[in-house]
Amino acid sequence: MVEICGVDAGTAAEKAGIQKGDALISVNGHIVRDVLDYMYYAAEEKVRLEVLRNGEALCFDIKKGEYDDLGLQFETFLMDKKQSCRNKCVFCFIDQMPLGMRETLYFKDDDARLSFLQGNYVTLTNLEQSDIERIIEMKLNINVSVHTTNPELRCKMMNNRFAGEKLKYIRQLAENGIKLNCQIVCCPRLNDGDELRHSLRDLGELMPNITSVAVVPVGLTKFRKGLYPLESFNKASAAETLDIIEEFQSEFLEKFGTRTVFPSDEFFLTAERELPQADYYEDYPQYENGVGMLRSLIDEFENALETAEWEGGERHVSIACGYAPYTVIEMLAQRAMDKFPQLKCSVYRIRNDFFGETITVTGLITAGDLIAQLKNKELGDELLISKAMLRTDTDVFLDDLTAADVEKALNTKIRASANDGYDLLDAIMGITY
Repeated sequence: MVEICGVDAGTAAEKAGIQKGDALISVNGHIVRDVLDYMYYAAEEKVRLEVLRNGEALCFDIKKGEYDDLGLQFETFLMDKKQSCRNKCVFCFIDQMPLGMRETLYFKDDDARLSFLQGNYVTLTNLEQSDIERIIEMKLNINVSVHTTNPELRCKMMNNRFAGEKLKYIRQLAENGIKLNCQIVCCPRLNDGDELRHSLRDLGELMPNITSVAVVPVGLTKFRKGLYPLESFNKASAAETLDIIEEFQSEFLEKFGTRTVFPSDEFFLTAERELPQADYYEDYPQYENGVGMLRSLIDEFENALETAEWEGGERHVSIACGYAPYTVIEMLAQRAMDKFPQLKCSVYRIRNDFFGETITVTGLITAGDLIAQLKNKELGDELLISKAMLRTDTDVFLDDLTAADVEKALNTKIRASANDGYDLLDAIMGITY
């Protein structure tokens, strides 16, 4: 049973007589365990709710539009607690963070419900056969952290003796029509090379229900004392990995009409290879994994710049970014200055002293590093940063300093833009809506 914490005014549930404090027992005769049960069984036009009120079981018959929300509120979005990770992966970024950060940053999520609802990646090690059957019954397409299809190696990489046997769930889901986006965190000398070939070959057997596979490089911070010895990709190993991926892309493109497997942008940057054009990424199925983000940013920026018109006088802004995208951001800034002589745009690459120099992405830059490295720099009218540096829907950085703290320390205004070429050009030009 799940307690109902509120009922929205004017909704079908309120009109039927459901009250705050009632405990939801079942929907259309199905016991409700969590948000997935609630959403799935309450989607029909005719819904029977069974609730417990003051120790008495009551039933309410409700008519509504198909898929319309009943209007019930619960204490948490999931209706219970998030499922935490049972693994201790050798590459886990959370295990590489320093002590003393806010508590929520140390929570390891591995919740299949959030995979369906919000796109999170799950390892399947939390699940049992009954969970798999529920996913199949509800036709829930999910995202899976595979890492390797070698059972023994998966156990080693995840430090979980059950991780290998859970691979059977991937095949079971795919063979029952569940669409799976997959992820491989690639670690040199561990699951790259022939092991990567083995994993891609196994996943290829499950196409087309394996809809995409992202291969992303392991990220290593300076806080790895006592952890499994890993190394970062270099130019040669990144190039080798790209070559392997391209082997399978060619094969899959010929057989299925899609490349299916995509490397993250970091591989191209590390291998010092040119970023592919947009058609390489098809419909950008792994964008959130950093696959094609830079190409999309470039194309959007150039499209926006083509029709942009300058209004007003001279403007000087600065942009702070990580080492990885620096050359791309600098190129875009130069193109804007070439078109608009009134514009001066300074781009600063920020070394990640907080996590260590091997972390080169923009999203993990802290306020402290911004302040330390931009102090006394010529920043102009505004300092532009990526929203990826900030906690979602807040102005708080990873080190718990705020944008206001940075503004005060650097004596300049901060503007955060989305990872979007149109928004970046607006920010550079000072356009607001």
